[in-house]
Amino acid sequence: MTEINQETEKWVNLEDIADHLSVSKDTIRIWVKSGKLPFYKAGKMYKFKISEVDQWVREGRIKE
Repeated sequence: MTEINQETEKWVNLEDIADHLSVSKDTIRIWVKSGKLPFYKAGKMYKFKISEVDQWVREGRIKE
């Protein structure tokens, strides 16, 4: 498995992270608003690091 250097890892948007997790954009919005998903805000846009989201999934935090 390839590790991603967090310093050079690209930011992804809400649509990209929804595709990555195979869930809807609405589900991502719900997780963001409830504080369940790690995210950053750039203006009005949500930004994500795939490595952080993957860690969140590995830790079992995907349960609602």
